[in-house]
Order: sequence, then structure tokens, then C-alpha cells
Amino acid sequence: MSADRPVTVMVVDDHPMWRDAVARDLGEAGFEVVATAGDGPQAVRRARAVRPDVLVLDLNLPGLPGAEVCRRLAGDPGPGAEPGPRVLVLSASGEQEDVLEAVKAGATGYLVKSASAGELAEAVRRTAVGDPVFTPGLAGLVLGEYRRLAAGPPPGGDGPGVPRLTERETEVLRLVAKGLTYRQIADRLVISHRTVQNHVQNTLGKLQLHSRVELVRYAIERGLDTE
Repeated sequence: MSADRPVTVMVVDDHPMWRDAVARDLGEAGFEVVATAGDGPQAVRRARAVRPDVLVLDLNLPGLPGAEVCRRLAGDPGPGAEPGPRVLVLSASGEQEDVLEAVKAGATGYLVKSASAGELAEAVRRTAVGDPVFTPGLAGLVLGEYRRLAAGPPPGGDGPGVPRLTERETEVLRLVAKGLTYRQIADRLVISHRTVQNHVQNTLGKLQLHSRVELVRYAIERGLDTE
């Protein structure tokens, strides 16, 4: 995604009026809405054709459930394949089962439809750069479930030969796990945005992880988000 072009978005929802309203709000917020879809199979076809940066996805879709759409588009593409869009679920449901299924399917974030247009726009911006975004209250649910389900040695575990993180790297990791943006972390620690990015990149390298989402999961499994 280039900094000199708007974030491209595709909106998927089976209710035409709601779908059109979301697309209009995002367009007015400066995003480029490149496609919409009203059912699961159509969503998969069109997303693969237009390759949006962010897919705003409802879960309750005819033809193919939203979680399966997410899995097909945002799951591991395999060696040499182009990565799919980042997925922001926008659903009427705030049920634990739906939220966790979406996250496990590869969603970067999850908002309920009571969110304001401003909250949605901010969530799309954060999703586009890979920040996990959740409606308030749902983040704790997801974090708690990852801790509960964590089994076996997590990536980058504490076994022999695993590099130790510095005190500052651990501090940054703890704030990442709590959902803060890099800018918020920089302000909290009174360091530059670039320094935060460098700490995150160093931590990813040490732990042999590949994305901020994996880093958050690692921190959750360690319970760092509650410290």
C-alpha cells in the first residue's frame, strides 16, 4: 500500500441499504471503495479481482458464511502467493463465538454495527496498516480466550537458545498487546514513532515472528496485556 494513494476498500453485506450507506460513509472519509458484494461467493470473486487493501465484511451472508469468506481471502496464501486483503468484520453480533471464529479465520479487527461512521473510518485506517482493532469490550474477550487456549510452547518460547528481549522491547510489546498504536506508544514512552517501529521489528526478528498480529498473540500467551 503506497502512501500517495487512498486506501482501497471493499464492502460486503447482504442488506443493500446498509451496504450502500457504509460505502458512502467510507468514500466521504477519503477511502476508495473499489467494489461491493451482497453474498459470500460474490465477495470472494470480486475481492480476488479488485484486490482491496481492506475488506469490510459482514458475517451473516447468503451462499458462504462471512468467516469462510475471511478464511479464503485472508488466510495463509501459501508460498509465492500474493497476500489477500486485511479483513475488518462489521457485524450486528458481539457474541464471543462469532468474534473468535472471525479472528481465527484471519480477521484483523471486529466492530459491531453500533459503531459510528467516525469509528468505522478510524478502524479501517488502522486495519489497513495491520493494527488489530476491536469494538471496546471485545478486545478483552479475544485476549482472554487466546490466553485460555494457548497450549504448548508459543512461538519464540523461553527455551534454550531463544534470545531475551530487552526491558524496553518488553515494555513496547506489552503496550502493543494492549492495543495501542505506535503513535500512542511513542507518546506514552516519550520516544519517537520510528524508535517504536524499530523495537517492534527487532522483537519480531528475535522471536522469529512475521507480523504484528503474531506478536500480539505471543504477548497474550505470555499474559503481558494484563501487566
